[in-house]
Amino acid sequence: MVVLAASVVSKSGKVIVSRQFVDMTRYRIEGLLAAFPKLVGTGKQHTFVEAENVRYVYQPIETLFLLLVTNKQSNILEDLETLRLLSKLVPEYAMGLDEDGIGKAAFELIFSFDEVISLGHRENVTVAQVKQYCEMESHEEKLHKLVIESKMHDVKEVMKRKANEIDRSKIEKTRGDKGGFMSLQSMGSGRIESSLSDIAISRSSSGGFGGGSGFGLNSDVDSYSTKPKGRPPSAATAPPKGSGMQLGKMQKSNPLLESLKAEGEVIVDEVQPASLKSKSAAPPPTDPITLTVEEKINVSLRRDGALSSFDVQGQLSLQILEEKDAYIQVQVESGGNPGILFKTHPNINKELFASENILGLKDPNRPFPIGQSGDGVGLLKWRMQGADESALPLTINCWPSVSGNDTYVNIEYEASSVFDLRNVVISVPLPALREAPNVRQIDGEWRYDSRNSILEWSVVLIDNSNRSGGMEFIVPATDPSNFYPISVRFSANSTFSDLKVVNVLPLKQGPTPKYTQRILLQTENYQVRPGRRSRPL
Repeated sequence: MVVLAASVVSKSGKVIVSRQFVDMTRYRIEGLLAAFPKLVGTGKQHTFVEAENVRYVYQPIETLFLLLVTNKQSNILEDLETLRLLSKLVPEYAMGLDEDGIGKAAFELIFSFDEVISLGHRENVTVAQVKQYCEMESHEEKLHKLVIESKMHDVKEVMKRKANEIDRSKIEKTRGDKGGFMSLQSMGSGRIESSLSDIAISRSSSGGFGGGSGFGLNSDVDSYSTKPKGRPPSAATAPPKGSGMQLGKMQKSNPLLESLKAEGEVIVDEVQPASLKSKSAAPPPTDPITLTVEEKINVSLRRDGALSSFDVQGQLSLQILEEKDAYIQVQVESGGNPGILFKTHPNINKELFASENILGLKDPNRPFPIGQSGDGVGLLKWRMQGADESALPLTINCWPSVSGNDTYVNIEYEASSVFDLRNVVISVPLPALREAPNVRQIDGEWRYDSRNSILEWSVVLIDNSNRSGGMEFIVPATDPSNFYPISVRFSANSTFSDLKVVNVLPLKQGPTPKYTQRILLQTENYQVRPGRRSRPL
């Protein structure tokens, strides 16, 4: 088996990403990829096509093709297995399965392809292992970044000192005048007024659609700034107690910096203002239109596997950045689940949604709100209740048994074939222990939280290769009820409603606006409680 190249191309033959694993010229690989769309016929069920010297093994992914170029002597079964693994990696790193989404994640896809294929031969790896290899961190890289940040911090401190020296020289020059004290006092008052006006402007601009906190602050600042100018000078110069900037305040130590210092590295601590941290924590969205389909699941199970409660709540949210893209309608489709009840926003045209599955405002001349924070404005909500055990994405069975001075605990999970679960964490409470439990067998990884006495069992991805798994550990003899309630966390890229955005329809003349669709299912409260114990047969 020799894989010549792994590529993502459009149906017209445009190359989005391509990685070559053998020596070949650029003209040769471009010629091979340009010939591929001409060889693919319509209405055929084959996943490969052969040319004179090479074989193309491909798989459609929406409007694109995931393509392997191999020699004709390669094993087709191994090529198909390699293609299947790559098709799972592409959605992991690309935000959208279109040209823009693939192009933004080009380097991540190339790195993941290199982990799967080496010198044209497939490596024996899984999706979880590839993600782990690509996310490995470098100690030298961290140290280099910290040194760069410390140098930038030193430069900022020098700039602040220079600015303070200039301000002091101006103040001393002003004191030499006859009315030095009064001019200094008026200068300080002007600075306070200008800073208050800046606060009012910044709050009014960041209020957004439906924000009320910014309006209240603006009104207070305006009433304060419009007071008569004849107030006492001390009111303008004396800052309020407990507010303002405090120089020389001790900051919390960085654990990473402390660990590097303990290893003998020389690190200069960097102090960042709180305003900079808050800005970096919430980066603004970059896509013109973002549609988010999100479902949250709440499940309560008994220890015998019986279902106590089941509730799924979903929402379709819309986020628009510019007003020119706000005159639109959203066309959706669902899986036709009869147990799901949909409810539109009061401003949405209910008749249009009921007849054509199109979400649009009652007044077509009115735009959607723009610049929403978080997930945007909700267009559609739905709920699903009272399902049976077959609808559960994941079931957990715990079998504790006491033998002598030890308790042997076996935990098993079984996942539904409908969902591929990601970042699964099963948290099992334990009695107070002096040391970590003895984990004898596990499918995945485990971590013991000694402070809260919780054993966390984590699985990066649950798909068709590991729909079931188990863990066995030993602790000192204890009551079996101490291992409950068991909490579960996971997420998935498919939902119970199977709601998807089909198209975004512009109401004004112009091209169809670009949009990004995000689909997410995540747990809100998923637990296995003691309940009633089943009677032995």
